[in-house]
Amino acid sequence: MGGMVYDLREVRRARYAVAAVFAVHGAVTGSFATRVPWIQDHAGVSAGQLGLALAFPALGASVAMPLAGSITHRFGARNALRGLIALWTLALILPSLAPNLLTLCLALFVYGATAGMADVAMNALGVEVETRLGRSIMSGLHGMWSAGALVGSAAGTLAAHLGSDARLHHALAAVTLTLLGVAACQWVLDLQPAEDEEPPPRFALPPKSALLIGAVGFCAVFAEGASLDWSAVYLRDQLDTSAGLAAACTTGFTLTMAVARLVGDRVVDRYGSVRTVRFSGVLATLGGLLIIVSDRPALAMAGFALLGLGIAVVVPLCFAAAGRSGPNPSLAIAGVATITYTSGLIAPSAIGGIAQATSLMVSFCLVTVLSFGIVAFARVLRAGDRERPKVSRPDAAVPDPRP
Repeated sequence: MGGMVYDLREVRRARYAVAAVFAVHGAVTGSFATRVPWIQDHAGVSAGQLGLALAFPALGASVAMPLAGSITHRFGARNALRGLIALWTLALILPSLAPNLLTLCLALFVYGATAGMADVAMNALGVEVETRLGRSIMSGLHGMWSAGALVGSAAGTLAAHLGSDARLHHALAAVTLTLLGVAACQWVLDLQPAEDEEPPPRFALPPKSALLIGAVGFCAVFAEGASLDWSAVYLRDQLDTSAGLAAACTTGFTLTMAVARLVGDRVVDRYGSVRTVRFSGVLATLGGLLIIVSDRPALAMAGFALLGLGIAVVVPLCFAAAGRSGPNPSLAIAGVATITYTSGLIAPSAIGGIAQATSLMVSFCLVTVLSFGIVAFARVLRAGDRERPKVSRPDAAVPDPRP
């Protein structure tokens, strides 16, 4: 897709529109996560069966994400995102309706498939806007996702506290978020394929560059998943803290990531993707080391906060680099997304398995090693530092920089 000229004001408007879509996407995730206990009770599944069911969103996303490129090619970027974000927001209704394990697995498969396709489409458009603006915005976009997830979680927590039926809660949330998401899509860039552009294959292996970039994202998401699911347990079991203080550690980790993403674009614009990710990996590694050696809750909490600060911008920059690593941004982004989704799927169980065999401290030794992997392989994100066009006048036209 290319050859079009955009007014800078249109591109700026598209930036805010894509940011709103990211927030809507995150709000769906937050809304679902807070009602998992209700869904478990309604479906009548055990903890082990729930763990099996919760693997299906990642499975559905991995299967469906490669389809996003062909959908975008057929319908155009704006229409594709509008349809995919609507499917994703409406899919929020399905899990709470499931009466048993089989239907819950099917519902979560669809939930994950629509999430993954919308994820690829909105990240691809985010990369397009970033390219035309000539400055980094991907970290901020993912920060908006985190903010949306926090809002969705807060609303879900309130609904759970009031004892509301998750079917009603999710139906109201789905309708509201669908309206917001579809409305925001009105102002995203309406990219259309060139007449002679070949449609991407429906299913294809990601390019080698996406695999290398995805490996960096794998390390970051593994550390994120481990910290989100196990930070509270670590403080409770390793350092004998109260449940409230342990929960506060997880909240602090999440807030640190959200704030770092919202301000991370300024750092990227000044130092570039490679140096930013390399320094981020150093911070994450130091955070992991602090967690391992800490004998006091305050030190461990500081370690988790430092870990969150270090990994916050890595995944957004992986998507940005993937979008500039070859002629088919959607395919590359889908490849990176598949790898990161897989990491998020296996991290919690891997940490638990290692902890059961040894200890949680040994588990976070693995997290620390993977965090150092971000430092070692940061150079593969060099595609994200490719020169972008600079525009100074507010009414200037922004050409498509790709041939």
